[in-house]
Amino acid sequence: MIKYHYLIILFCLVAFLGCERRPNVQGNGEVFLQGVWNQDSVANAATLMNYTQHKFKFTCDSFYVDLTTHSKVNYYEDPCYNNGVWKEYAKGVYEVRKDSLFLEGTYTKSNYKQKVSGCYTVGIYRKSFIVKSADAGHLYLLSLSDQRDVNLILKHKITCVPQEL
Repeated sequence: MIKYHYLIILFCLVAFLGCERRPNVQGNGEVFLQGVWNQDSVANAATLMNYTQHKFKFTCDSFYVDLTTHSKVNYYEDPCYNNGVWKEYAKGVYEVRKDSLFLEGTYTKSNYKQKVSGCYTVGIYRKSFIVKSADAGHLYLLSLSDQRDVNLILKHKITCVPQEL
């Protein structure tokens, strides 16, 4: 019986020593993404029933996105439709794996505070893109949700300074 107590104590000691506490600081993210990126135009915008222009801010492992949607079709109640142009916002964390960019966060208000109700989308923001190419001033993505190109231009470079969470 006593042997089992020693085994349990030994097991707990090994498990405790094998654990590593992670620092409570955000990750560094990807250097090539750090900055503010704007989608100045959308290909064939005049012929599309709806499209969304993106403005991304990548800082360390976090992202903030402003989405400006243009729509010829009213999907919402009249006060929300806003003559076919509206803005949405989201923030969260991102990860790059091979040639793919994964964004996961939540829809927010314009001040990036949590949005729980109102016009447009609430809840989880989850998008995936293929990184077609990237250089010092351009980032070319392909949205996996609608197969549309998202061609971004760097407006402002940011240097990651990890913040405490």
